[in-house]
Amino acid sequence: MGWFGGNKNETPDPTSRADRQKCWESRDAYFACLDGANVVKPGDEGTACADVRKTYEKNCAKSWIEYFNKRRVLAEQQQGVLAQARTQAGSTGNR
Repeated sequence: MGWFGGNKNETPDPTSRADRQKCWESRDAYFACLDGANVVKPGDEGTACADVRKTYEKNCAKSWIEYFNKRRVLAEQQQGVLAQARTQAGSTGNR
């Protein structure tokens, strides 16, 4: 639209505490849905979490979504590496 009368709620404002809270809540709900569908990488769930994903994308800035999604995948990879390290440490400690 023009200078005045534009839709103020089109893009979340990351400086607004309320908008950040809405983003985090929708992210948590989306990631919980992914966990329920046994999906690690956001976007690989098909139609399983479509409604929750739509809310997540509406409530969060694109840069935040990219960060959260990458962080989720990295955290899962990190858990695998830590589990492997614990297994190796346990097997070397038994000698």
